[in-house]
Amino acid sequence: MNLASILLYASGALVLLLLLLYQFSMRTARRIESALPPTGLFVEAGGVRLHVRDEGEGPALLLIHGLNGQMAHFDYGPVRALSQRHRVVTIDRPGSGYSSRPDGVPADLATQARAIAALIDRLNLGRPTVVGHSLGGAAALTLALDHPGKVGALALIAPLTHTDGTVPPAFRALAIESAWLRTLFAWTLAVPAGIAGSKRVLRQVFAPEQPVRDFATRGGGLLSLRPSQFLASASDLLALREHMPRLEERYGELADLGIPVHVLFGRGDRILDWQVNGQALADKVAGCRLELVDGGHMLPVTQAARIARFIEEAVAARQAAAA
Repeated sequence: MNLASILLYASGALVLLLLLLYQFSMRTARRIESALPPTGLFVEAGGVRLHVRDEGEGPALLLIHGLNGQMAHFDYGPVRALSQRHRVVTIDRPGSGYSSRPDGVPADLATQARAIAALIDRLNLGRPTVVGHSLGGAAALTLALDHPGKVGALALIAPLTHTDGTVPPAFRALAIESAWLRTLFAWTLAVPAGIAGSKRVLRQVFAPEQPVRDFATRGGGLLSLRPSQFLASASDLLALREHMPRLEERYGELADLGIPVHVLFGRGDRILDWQVNGQALADKVAGCRLELVDGGHMLPVTQAARIARFIEEAVAARQAAAA
């Protein structure tokens, strides 16, 4: 067999392999969505279709999840406890979970904040206390600075507030620079690689605490395996490079705007260091309250009761300041 024939057979085998991986990825995504269907309603806001859950009555809370996550990260107790005294709105950020992000809509947090601000108006939330976890913390900070009339207070859980461009090992697969290579990876290798590496990634994200056994289902972890979520999360991550330096320069404005800021961090967080992201924010925002607890990055899952109490304390402090 000559070289040309060998190359032809190899090319055909590669194409067949890619087709099989694509079919596996599509089939797996469909099975995941069948097992974990949407649990909320859909609201058109700011050019995107947001998946939203609206529960309870009372002072409004808006909960925003982090990178490669969705609203189910708050399903381990905070929502149930808080909805007894508050109107609690949890959302899938644009592109995540079951929220859409149409082609041409940027992934940057300023664009996401505009959609969330429009949602606040659509749902008549007034000026809710906005709760942000991880990347959701950066989204909440962007919302407060770009749309201060939509935010009454910030309760930030292990928030991303500063970055030097370093990507935590758990998320490095998302940092593929080439758009075509990123798309090819998403629809061929991302699903099997995600399945194979899921236990290792969960250990990194939860450390030093142990991952909860039912995170894949109750916490919606399986939804993160879908190619569409991989692409949306990769876009979220890559858009931070330009957005975060501008955001970091504006934190001092929060005190001038009269928006209270409360921050809770786990001392052992392996994803975002509390000094780089928590203390650094507190140093720039007059009156910012920083609290540390023993734990890691996934506090809404591992310490749900403490998170509910932290949010209640932020609301109480806001009400006391307004009295």
